[in-house]
Amino acid sequence: MERRGFIKRIGLGSALVGAAGAVSIPALASSKKQAAPFTMDFAPHFGMFKNHAPGGIVDELRFMADQGFRSLEDNGLLKRSEADQELIGKTLSDLGMRMGVFVIDGGDNWKVSLTTGKQDFLDTFLKTCRDSVEAAKRVNAKWMTVVPGYFERNLPMGVQTGNVIEALKRGAEIFEPHGLTMVLEPLSDNPDLFLRHADQTYMICKAVGSPSCKILYDIYHMQRNEGNLIATMEKTWSEIAYIQIGDNPGRKEPGTGEINYSNVFEWVNKKGFDGILGMEHGNAQPGKEGELALIEAYRKVDV
Repeated sequence: MERRGFIKRIGLGSALVGAAGAVSIPALASSKKQAAPFTMDFAPHFGMFKNHAPGGIVDELRFMADQGFRSLEDNGLLKRSEADQELIGKTLSDLGMRMGVFVIDGGDNWKVSLTTGKQDFLDTFLKTCRDSVEAAKRVNAKWMTVVPGYFERNLPMGVQTGNVIEALKRGAEIFEPHGLTMVLEPLSDNPDLFLRHADQTYMICKAVGSPSCKILYDIYHMQRNEGNLIATMEKTWSEIAYIQIGDNPGRKEPGTGEINYSNVFEWVNKKGFDGILGMEHGNAQPGKEGELALIEAYRKVDV
């Protein structure tokens, strides 16, 4: 029997029959028993299970591990104290979990920045990259999200693209000696953002030409901006190092929108992807019931 099928059978088999009959996966998740690990490396974020784990960082991480999650992502890691970063790193290590992305945020992500070629924006970006190396060491991270910022309307698109490429080359020089990778995320939040499409991001990564500069393919954002998910991923696959999840519309867990996540994950699995799939979305339902429904949704699409 193949390992993936075996793991899924264990996961279902461990939710066994009680006096009242078979219990569901959500019921299993609410118990003290440890659920079978997910086959795919889904990564929740802090706050996603706050009702089941109200005790803070360690409590949430233990709950995630108990439900079979094997990784964490924490966009706001750089804003945490060094003590909290070290606590996250130690707890992940103790639980045998991986660290997913955090955001390289020097305060310029949501304004005109790297597209301008201005030295002050570049200096801020490079300082944040250096700070990110130290944070990555504390949590044993490998990937960090980069957003180049907004368009500079007074410059031609080619010049803006060149400015972004040059800034990312400088960032890659910082990360390469440490084996770290910045992952560029095209976004759909508003049309003023410079980086919006997978092919555009692919071109920039090829131009930077570094193992420390790759694509973060956020399925939610790419469904909104361009669709044709599997075909686009196929074309840009050589530069994709990290994947994020969110259904559309609504940006909630798989099964709440229009994306066929079972098909997408089956394709990703066949590509041999062994990276992290970040759960960058909200919960469709509130409270403990919503948290259990989210876990069940991921059990349904795990391949």
